[in-house]
Amino acid sequence: MARKPPARPSKSSPVRLREVTAGILLFAATLAVYSPALNGGILWDDDRHLTPPDLQSLHGLWRIWSELGSTQQYYPLLHSAFWLEHRVWGDAVLGYHLVNVLLHASSACLLVAIVRRLRLPGAWLAGYLFALHPVCAEAVAWISEQKSTLSAAFYLAAALCYLRFDETRRRAYYWTALGFFVLALASKTVTATLPAALLVVFWFQRGRIDGRRDALPLLPWFALSAVAGAVTAHVERAYIGARGADFALTFAQRCLLASRAIWFYLGKLIWPVNLTFIYPRWTVSAAVWWQYGFAAALLALIAWLVWLAVRRQQRGPLAAGLLFAGTLFPALGFFDVYPFLYSYVADHFQYLASMGVIVLAAAGVMVATHRIGGAGRQNLAAAGLPLILAVLTWRQSSLYQDAPTLYRATLERNPQCWLAHNNLGTLLLEEPGQLDEAVSHFEAARRLQPNYPQAYNNLGLAFSRMPGRRTEAVQFFEDAVRIQPDYHQAQNNLGLALSAIPGRLPEAIDHLEAAIRADPNYAQAHNNLGSALSMTPGRLQDAIAHYKTALRIQPDFAEAHYNLANALSETPGRSADAILHYREALRLEPGNAQAHNNLGIALSAAPGRMEEAVAEFEAALRIQPNFADAHYNLGLTLSRMPGRSAEAIAELGNVLRINPNFEPARRMLERMQAGPRAAKP
Repeated sequence: MARKPPARPSKSSPVRLREVTAGILLFAATLAVYSPALNGGILWDDDRHLTPPDLQSLHGLWRIWSELGSTQQYYPLLHSAFWLEHRVWGDAVLGYHLVNVLLHASSACLLVAIVRRLRLPGAWLAGYLFALHPVCAEAVAWISEQKSTLSAAFYLAAALCYLRFDETRRRAYYWTALGFFVLALASKTVTATLPAALLVVFWFQRGRIDGRRDALPLLPWFALSAVAGAVTAHVERAYIGARGADFALTFAQRCLLASRAIWFYLGKLIWPVNLTFIYPRWTVSAAVWWQYGFAAALLALIAWLVWLAVRRQQRGPLAAGLLFAGTLFPALGFFDVYPFLYSYVADHFQYLASMGVIVLAAAGVMVATHRIGGAGRQNLAAAGLPLILAVLTWRQSSLYQDAPTLYRATLERNPQCWLAHNNLGTLLLEEPGQLDEAVSHFEAARRLQPNYPQAYNNLGLAFSRMPGRRTEAVQFFEDAVRIQPDYHQAQNNLGLALSAIPGRLPEAIDHLEAAIRADPNYAQAHNNLGSALSMTPGRLQDAIAHYKTALRIQPDFAEAHYNLANALSETPGRSADAILHYREALRLEPGNAQAHNNLGIALSAAPGRMEEAVAEFEAALRIQPNFADAHYNLGLTLSRMPGRSAEAIAELGNVLRINPNFEPARRMLERMQAGPRAAKP
């Protein structure tokens, strides 16, 4: 039998190796430029996007999909991803940041695959430009913007599968593409622009759009886009707050805004300097003549792009422009979104849209450098441009290393940013010795935005921490709820402040109930209302009900366990339940000396549990050695135990050393020193 000749190495092996190497280097470069942000903490609204305690169960996962308003935005797949990530690494921010970076790099590779399928030059250059461009830093370095990175990956996967369907007409590719598109919509609805983008691509490829071949299969996609867009618009208005005078723009103003925004985004894409987390909010006026210059320049650009496409058969620039503006369309001002309250533009708004211009730029660079100097110039451009962008992105991502750094950098570039003032003040409020600076930032926010209720609420919080300033704190809380009556945090804070003022407990209860009406799942308000009701004669059972509601919403709420235990300990026959809740409170917050003391009291009243009671009092004293009540309760308990009178006397002496006016301890000590018979309580 003749022996077969040895197999010759495939000519495609070096090509595949280069492709794999390029992909690995892209992931490595992306990880490197975003390394300063990998341990960046919680920023601004991250805490409202990451899975809250009441959604961390399986039932919470069901609520994410079935209940509008249960999450910050109705992006159920995004919040399911956050839910799963919380299961894996909890609150550790590194995991969330790594997912964002990996999704971004994956999207860059998918973009490469799409450009190659369209047979355009510069596929890898486009991928690197997208992966390393600093305008993407906001979407990649900010945990909340996982909605951008996740939706982009599904968007590009859907586009790639649909292009394969367009070539082969195989239904499997169509349904796979549709599945990815639904996942993209469930992550962020800006991806609703995909079917229109596909039509632009088909026009670019063939010079026309065939209704039967190109448009008809995409009709279900357009329908899904319309539904997703309507749901998002409703959520923005009804749940997030994109309504009111700040959003009341005429159609002419919206057109002026859109034309200016397009030039803004294009400028940042071409010349990415002075990128800012929050840009100044423009004043858009149809009465200001120079604002029409943006619209006039945009019309001139469109006319030129159309001329290139019709007369020169150069459809690429017009296609890129349509993809850029079309993908930006949901964020151009024709639909109200909450961020318009403080700025009409944001870098993450153009995360998807930037791809059209980037692909055009990469193809243009490769063609131009090949004509000028061949492969050498091409390689120089392919290496030099990404390197420059990498340096800029590394610097930009460094701003996301922590929230104070980000807000201070924002205020350097946008000193009038009332939101950054407020957010920085909120962080400083929790830092020892920073109360005065926090107040100065809240005052700046109030001065710049007089009707911003959060600034008044935060001023109330700051003044409530100052001795003798509770009256002013109450006034600020009242201002906050006057501006926004459904502001549940301010209603809660006002109720809490009033509950500490003699004679104002009924008002406090009214405001705490208002907080719960505004947000029935507000565990803190339920807990505070329970405390207020527990101070009201005859309302102890109502208080217990609210404590239980707080714990149903937030099972690991240590303060609510402690308060419920206190209420149960005052209820006949409920001491065993009280003991269970004290123990749970201490499991969650072991350093609560008062809880140890109260648990000791409850145990000392239970038959046969004196030793446990002594252990709890001793635990309280280890935490707080000068805790007079714990010394007294320990002495009282020891006095009831055979052979421990000397220890009891010592503890009572400690009470009087700490507080010489503690009369019950003095009387008990005198009786014990007088003899066994006199010491009986």
